[in-house]
Amino acid sequence: MDGQSRMPKYPRTYWREIDLPKFGRLEGDLEVDVAIVGAGMTGITAAYLLSKQGKKVAIIEAGSVLNGTTGHTTAKITAQHGLLYDELISHFGEENAKLYYESHSDALGFIRRVINEENIDCDFSEQDAIIYSVTDEYKSKIETEAEAYKKLGIPHELRTSIPFNIEVKNALAMKDQGQFHPLKYLRALLKKAVDAGCQVFENTTAKDITLEGGTVVHTKEDKKISCGHAIIASHWPFFDKRGLYFARMYASRSYAIGVKSDKEYPGGMYISADSPTRSIRYTPHDGDNLLIIGGENHRTGKSENTEKHYLALAKFSEDVFGNGHYMYRWSAQDLDTLDKLPYIGPLKDDEETILVATGYKKWGMTTSTLAGHILADYVLNLESPYKKLYHPSRFELDPALKKAVSFNASVAGHLVKGKLEYIPKFPGDLAVGEGGVVLVDGNRAGGYKDETGKLYLVDTTCTHLGCECEWNSAEKTWDCPCHGSRFAYDGEVVEGPAIENLKKLEG
Repeated sequence: MDGQSRMPKYPRTYWREIDLPKFGRLEGDLEVDVAIVGAGMTGITAAYLLSKQGKKVAIIEAGSVLNGTTGHTTAKITAQHGLLYDELISHFGEENAKLYYESHSDALGFIRRVINEENIDCDFSEQDAIIYSVTDEYKSKIETEAEAYKKLGIPHELRTSIPFNIEVKNALAMKDQGQFHPLKYLRALLKKAVDAGCQVFENTTAKDITLEGGTVVHTKEDKKISCGHAIIASHWPFFDKRGLYFARMYASRSYAIGVKSDKEYPGGMYISADSPTRSIRYTPHDGDNLLIIGGENHRTGKSENTEKHYLALAKFSEDVFGNGHYMYRWSAQDLDTLDKLPYIGPLKDDEETILVATGYKKWGMTTSTLAGHILADYVLNLESPYKKLYHPSRFELDPALKKAVSFNASVAGHLVKGKLEYIPKFPGDLAVGEGGVVLVDGNRAGGYKDETGKLYLVDTTCTHLGCECEWNSAEKTWDCPCHGSRFAYDGEVVEGPAIENLKKLEG
């Protein structure tokens, strides 16, 4: 494939190629009104809202700010979340389906207002969001979804074509949605929060929350943050034992490439209803257009060759747009709940000073903005029409129960699978730049040999709940197929819920 030789060798995300603020680590104990764990869209939005209301806020981040999922997005701001609204009506009723649409429309409206009020330059533009079908099966599903839009009063248009070299059956447009550069937006929002008194600490990892004598966030460095409310905005809740979120969500990965093109882009943000998913949009880039082509979804740890997903997107890009200059490639990890609604609110009904937001599926830019508002409403004791819909204690038996049974059976399998498998490879068999499962002292281990020939060996048992991690060849990481924890090739935590590194082994 022509695109293979021109694809960037290592993951590189476009959004992070801007200057971001730097902050020191937490050096002593702290007392605030609100402690926020996680410096992504949710945490920064909540910090902005609460700081403006005079609350004393502190954000702690295990790594650097804006380095997680927020920086690995396609950055659409939309209430069109795949073929969803007919299903929402079926399972939750028209009233709740309409609340879902209105809540995400409110989030988009907030972003528009803040950009205008704060004069934020972040490449924002209004775009229609369009979902299209290439098969007869999904043609009928899109028609059904259009009927759901009509019931809910969602402005839309049913189309027969899209302006690309793709033969489609039909397409459904949700009007007047948006796109932007997420880190330019959040960099400005974070500065406004800091100017209003918010404190930010990087390289400060939360490890526990206690309630004895008040709410206290404890860090791995043995520092304490005493607070009126603790907000867990760390993508996957690092503190999930009481809420059992690890049993109510699953992690999936998707991929994106950035292709430089001098062709005029016709506008719009497009996503296929059929599988494999294909997403198309653009962003301004040095006076030209950067096409962002996404898709290739799969459960975390469930793909034997992750490199193939980038190559499949490159092939799609060439088929539709012709040859281009491949500048970027990145992947994202998303969390799906059992009933397709995010969890936003108290961690548990009897622990309302600990708030959580998670499970945004693939629509984090919009849902995390919504979550920041709902969490701020809880802290400020304000009413919200959306609290009940997203409350974490809900549990819909249909369709969630069947999925829970299936999912937890899969988890149980991964707890024992790796320890019983036949492993034909030893560390010495790894080539330079290669990683994979190897046999060390008769036990399963993970090995990676870097470009200099240095060998890294780790125990592949995930430090969260003991599932066996699988090698991700594209990102050079060990990924847990049970709950989505990810570790660098040297065992360092890349993404939770795990907070402890993989055990390092001697060769």
